[in-house]
Amino acid sequence: MTINVGVLGASGRMGSQVCEAIGNDEGTILMAAIDENQIGDYVGVSDIQISGDISDLKGADVVVDFTTASSARNNLPVIAEMGIHAVVGTTGFTEADVKSIESSFVNSNCLLASNFAISAVLMMRFSEIAAPYFNNVEIIEYHHNSKIDAPSGTALSTAERIGASSNDWDQDPTDRHVLEGARGGTTKDGIPIHSVRMEGMVAHQDVIFGAEGQTLTIRQDSYHRSSFMPGVLIAIKKIEDYPGVTLGLDKFLNL
Repeated sequence: MTINVGVLGASGRMGSQVCEAIGNDEGTILMAAIDENQIGDYVGVSDIQISGDISDLKGADVVVDFTTASSARNNLPVIAEMGIHAVVGTTGFTEADVKSIESSFVNSNCLLASNFAISAVLMMRFSEIAAPYFNNVEIIEYHHNSKIDAPSGTALSTAERIGASSNDWDQDPTDRHVLEGARGGTTKDGIPIHSVRMEGMVAHQDVIFGAEGQTLTIRQDSYHRSSFMPGVLIAIKKIEDYPGVTLGLDKFLNL
C-alpha cells in the first residue's frame, strides 16, 4: 500500500530533505507541501507546488511536521481534527504542549521525536543503560551555527532519560566560576549540558560518564540531514500501528 504524505515546513532545511526522501521512496507519495515562506515554488523531486494552505493536506494519510514549536501548536490540532496521523520532528514543546497534543489525537496517531537519526536513538538508549553504573555524567552537543535554540532537543531528551535511569550523581566541586556559565546549563536532575554552535557542523553529541579510574564516552554524529530520513520513513510507515501520542522513535525500532 502506498502512503500519501503531506509535509509542513516543506522549504526548510529538514522539510525539503523530507520531501525528497518521500518522493524517492517507493512506498510513499508526496501529495502536499506546505510552507508559508515559499508559496508557489516547486519541491525538488516532485511536481508538487508549495502551498500556504493547511487545508491542502486533506486526503493525506500522514503529515510530517518540521516547523517551529509555535507553528506546530497551531498545526497539530488541525491535523488531528482532520483525522490524519502526524510525524513531528519539531522540538521545543512544553509539558503543557504535550498534554494538549495528547488530548487532540484521539482519532489518529502522533509521534513526537527529538531526533530521527537511528544512531542518535541508539545513543540515547545506550546512555540510559549506562547511567546507573557511573558517578558523573555531562553532555556536550554540537550543532550548525544557524540553530537558534540551546540546548538541543536531543540533549534535553538524553538528559531526561538518563535522569529517569539514575539521579545519584556526585556533587559538582566547582565553587568559583571565573566565567559565568563555564559549567554549562544544568537540568533538574543535576546533569550539565554544554552547547556548541559552529559553522561546518550539522548535529553531534557526546555523553561522557565518569567513575573511579574510568570514563565512557558515547558519541553520535550526523554529518548530513539525510541521516534523519531512514527514521522519518520508518515513522511514516509505522505510525498507524501506535495509537495516541508516542514520545521518541524507540518503540518504532523495538528498543
